[in-house]
Amino acid sequence: MRLILNLIWLVLSGFWLAVGYVVAGVVCCVLIITIPWGLASFRIANYALWPFGRTVVDRPGAGAPSLIGNVVWIIVAGIWLAIGHLVTGVLLCVTIIGIPLGVANFKMVPVSLMPLGKEIVSTP
Repeated sequence: MRLILNLIWLVLSGFWLAVGYVVAGVVCCVLIITIPWGLASFRIANYALWPFGRTVVDRPGAGAPSLIGNVVWIIVAGIWLAIGHLVTGVLLCVTIIGIPLGVANFKMVPVSLMPLGKEIVSTP
């Protein structure tokens, strides 16, 4: 079932959301001081391509620097990526088959706003 959901996700929204994260990551990596945000953006782009069967958890030991970095990220790119997830989620929820995909989009909003201090792990 995860494979089917991931394939439908990839076609309907995953590819375009991942492109948004990759663009944000490239911009952050070009500006040398923002490389940590770029790397986090690439991690989330990978997750945005194939989300079912994986989840986002807090990384132990991530403290105040992650919090400060996340505030900067929200201002620079996080709000736009979160809006992309919200709009895509609402559009997917219009159809019956798209409801699980829309819910997955809504679950990605917190990580799109605060990617630092998070890691992606496989679910059993």
